[in-house]
Amino acid sequence: MSSSSVRVTNLPAIKNAPLVGLAEGNGAFNNIHLAACVVVVPYLLKTFLPLVNRGGFKTYLFLLVITGVPTTVAYWTLNSMYGSRRNDKVLLPGKDIEEYITIKDVEMKKLYKGKDKIPMQIFHDAYFDGKIDFNGDVLDILEHRHDWARMVFTPELFKYVFTVFLPEVISHSQEQDQEQVRGHYDRGDDFYSWFLGPRMIYTSGIVLDNTIEESLETLQDNKLAVVCSKLDLKPTDRLLDIGCGWGTLVAYAAKNYGCDATGVTLGINQAKFGTDRIAQNGVPSDKARILCSDYRDLPVGKGAYTKIVSLEMAEHVGVRRYSQFLSQVYDLLDDDGIFVFQVAGIRPSWQYEDLIWGLFMNKYVFPGADASCSLGWVINKLEGAGFEIKNVDVLGVHYSATIYRWYKNWVENKEKVLAKYGDRWYRIWAFFLAYSVITSRQGGASVFQITMHKNLNAYHRINGVPNHASIHVKLDKEPLLIE
Repeated sequence: MSSSSVRVTNLPAIKNAPLVGLAEGNGAFNNIHLAACVVVVPYLLKTFLPLVNRGGFKTYLFLLVITGVPTTVAYWTLNSMYGSRRNDKVLLPGKDIEEYITIKDVEMKKLYKGKDKIPMQIFHDAYFDGKIDFNGDVLDILEHRHDWARMVFTPELFKYVFTVFLPEVISHSQEQDQEQVRGHYDRGDDFYSWFLGPRMIYTSGIVLDNTIEESLETLQDNKLAVVCSKLDLKPTDRLLDIGCGWGTLVAYAAKNYGCDATGVTLGINQAKFGTDRIAQNGVPSDKARILCSDYRDLPVGKGAYTKIVSLEMAEHVGVRRYSQFLSQVYDLLDDDGIFVFQVAGIRPSWQYEDLIWGLFMNKYVFPGADASCSLGWVINKLEGAGFEIKNVDVLGVHYSATIYRWYKNWVENKEKVLAKYGDRWYRIWAFFLAYSVITSRQGGASVFQITMHKNLNAYHRINGVPNHASIHVKLDKEPLLIE
């Protein structure tokens, strides 16, 4: 395996990929080709099938309706199977599958052996069921995934898309949100503490020095400081944290900036934990609080908060209700207020691996989180809601660094997890965390931290210059000026 142009990194801040881990996947897809297939297939059927070749335009429309979905499924399947990689700059080792994984299921072992790669969806489902094991560390073997796994759309993936994913995207009711969030986040605080660590923050941290391995706690403390700086918090502020998790940011903001802070979460355990954390940090209950509530049920009027923050909660809002959510945030924010919004998303120039990973996440880790969209889509939604974007930071590699530390914590606490939650939960989370280290490092998924305010004539934009971090650069040396 060699490459003339691809180079690896060797920085302690992240899990550096081996050369094989930098191989590009298959992203072959064309909307025009798909549309042509959907239109042409029923025409060909009408032309050559004896039963329908005498019909007119209505017959064609009927065939279009009944063949549209099967044609689309076939197009996606064939492209995922036979499309070419983005480039071949990284050559794959071509080792036998047995070098990487051990298949214990007898029937499955007959299908996937030697150079026969296993579809990733079939692999991870079998791994969760204990039918397959990694021959070594989960993350290390996943780095070599393109040499032993195929990123193809399987019948099971299509079944999930049509019977679960799309119906939930369409409905996305308040009751659904509550059921899914509580089912996920109320599993047990110990479950999450075994990878999140003492800060109990389930969002990306920030790397400030890529020459050292900052601890997980340092990454999260960096993020808390950056977010509060972007919010320009003052003691007179009324802060709202939508989707506050275990309340760490609420306690941090109230303790360090003296502002009035309110957090909202649907998680019952999270609300209790956050309330206790506020008290343990010496913040009076009339200064900071955690409400176990849906953001739609907040009993406050327009402009109730001078600062609003929402970190990786909007993915759960759903595509259908995204604009409605942002409109409510707009109404809750004071006309002179600041909104810091952090949201995860995928790249628009996706590869099939990205979509397969996303469907795995939706099914096993974050059910209902269907609004993980591209940065451009998010910005359009924000501007459509009346916000003006001040600053955007893309934090994908920071998320990779954060999740890598979560992964190491999870592995270290394996015996505790097995004792209380069993082998299946350990396997699912080990796979999720390991794969997420890779996906966020290589750009398949990322996270965007966006600072904004209302786009009003009377907003005093000049007041935001001092804390506009991206324009305040630290020069290595004083430049020579042009005369």
